[in-house]
Amino acid sequence: MTDDWAGGTCEGLGWREATEAALYGPGGFYRRPEGPAGHFRTSVHASPLFAAAVARLLLTTAGELGGGEPVIVDMGAGRGELLTGVLAALPPGLPVRAYAVERAAPRPDGLDPRIEWCAEPPAGVSGLLFANEWLDNVPADVAEADGEGTVRRVLVRPDGTELLGTPVTGADAEWLARWWPLTEPGARAEIGRTRDEAWAAAVGTLRAGLAVAVDYGHLAGARPPFGTLTGFRAGREVGPVPDGGSDLTSHVALDACAAAGAAALAGSGAGPAELTTQREALAALGLSAARPALSLASADPAGYVRALAAAGEAAELMARGGLGDFLWLRQRV
Repeated sequence: MTDDWAGGTCEGLGWREATEAALYGPGGFYRRPEGPAGHFRTSVHASPLFAAAVARLLLTTAGELGGGEPVIVDMGAGRGELLTGVLAALPPGLPVRAYAVERAAPRPDGLDPRIEWCAEPPAGVSGLLFANEWLDNVPADVAEADGEGTVRRVLVRPDGTELLGTPVTGADAEWLARWWPLTEPGARAEIGRTRDEAWAAAVGTLRAGLAVAVDYGHLAGARPPFGTLTGFRAGREVGPVPDGGSDLTSHVALDACAAAGAAALAGSGAGPAELTTQREALAALGLSAARPALSLASADPAGYVRALAAAGEAAELMARGGLGDFLWLRQRV
């Protein structure tokens, strides 16, 4: 917690500052020994098929760059689960450079020695930069329109109670006007400018290749009217309380991130950003939830069971109303 909170004198902090302390400060949620996997499942934890798909994307990206040693940068690496799965899915003996970017945890014991652990993404590499559920944990302020329609910054106390602060001005007000206008009293938004800046900075570290962000997201014209800020603890959704005891997350305005990334790449000859669902992206990478042919059951019973299990795992990764609705933002550098 901050000194103001510790002294009991703070009327409230903006959600950006409160989230920063609760997730990444001393004793913060992401510094707990059990790691994020102790509280919620991502696509990485749901099935090794996800990491295998990312491995195929890595090889494709390396091929488009003219071959050579594949390079992958994992933003918000947690405890290295995604890179561990990617390396296991690559052809044996293939040289690869893998960077795990994680600011909240030291290098885990027993991690594959091919993985370099770092607090910031390496600059000037060519390859695949992959950010799976990273941007939703980049702290963002929250705004709410008061009874008279004035858009104010939402403040929060350590116990999660909120109050309205001063009007939103400057760059944050400009971001809201462009990407998430609040026109009705009580309407809320997460101000995504910090996510835009984080994504633009990450994309800017690539000399060439592909940058991919995968996250809960929404687009202009379908913004949630009251925002999405929430908490997770021990596998359950809980109210957002910035005390370090739970995750704090909110969905990402990925169209705004795409525009920020494009602006960062202006003049570089980069192609347009692509936004698809995870269901579409994984299908393009070869995943299928189709059940295996029943004839396989008699010809190869063990193979049938394996294929059936893989189809079930793929179905979870691609499910409508679930992981399949994640958005994938792809930007070529």
